[in-house]
Amino acid sequence: MECGALNTNLSLAPGERLVITDDLLNGTIGDLAAMSMAAIVARDSQVARAAIIPLSVAASKVKARDRHKYEHLFRLIEETAFDDSVRESAEALLVANFRESQIRELAQELGGTIGPARLRYQAFLDIIKLLIDKKISESGFLDEFLEFTRAVAGKLDFGIYALCVDRMFVSEFIPLVVKGSLFEEILKYPPLVRKELITNLLSSPKAPRELVNHARGQLAAGGMSRAQMTEIVLFTMLKQSWQAQKLAPGRPTI
Repeated sequence: MECGALNTNLSLAPGERLVITDDLLNGTIGDLAAMSMAAIVARDSQVARAAIIPLSVAASKVKARDRHKYEHLFRLIEETAFDDSVRESAEALLVANFRESQIRELAQELGGTIGPARLRYQAFLDIIKLLIDKKISESGFLDEFLEFTRAVAGKLDFGIYALCVDRMFVSEFIPLVVKGSLFEEILKYPPLVRKELITNLLSSPKAPRELVNHARGQLAAGGMSRAQMTEIVLFTMLKQSWQAQKLAPGRPTI
């Protein structure tokens, strides 16, 4: 709920990475409470809708006397989820009494959007390899990156896109000058997307210090308002706090 209040795409695994649809569909995240929260607070509609599917499968398998618990959960999702499509899906599943055909229809609809995102991501990994092998120029790579951005971010699966960007920032094989150019492009993004990607970088313990320092220096020249700058600073501190809690001695991992 903190993530939602901060108006961020982050839904689970704070301090590590954004959750992507595959995490929910392939069983990486199997906790029903976590999936319920993802359905409610995730700003990435693909992730939020993906969380609905395993929840509805679980509801379809319980005995009739226990179904009311899931019905109550789905009413909560319908009333409080941030994403309109999630609320509509929750309502449809409730009306259909969690019928298998309705669940399958939702899964097929979701698959029609995340499938292209996976394929586009795989294709872009080939471009990254060309950069690492010095078989493509910096300008050529940036052109490919912008095309990848137009095809995936905000349209198919933002989680996959953010995962790719985060990995490029920490990769030792990608030149620092290219990373700096990527950051300058990110400064032009819409506020919600920009904030997520920038704070991921600023709070990353794996990112090169030179890049983090460069990014901090570029923020002031990025044309952001004082409120937007403050939001980035506070959210970066929150992510760093999450990381410190996870690394605390004797603290159980979640």
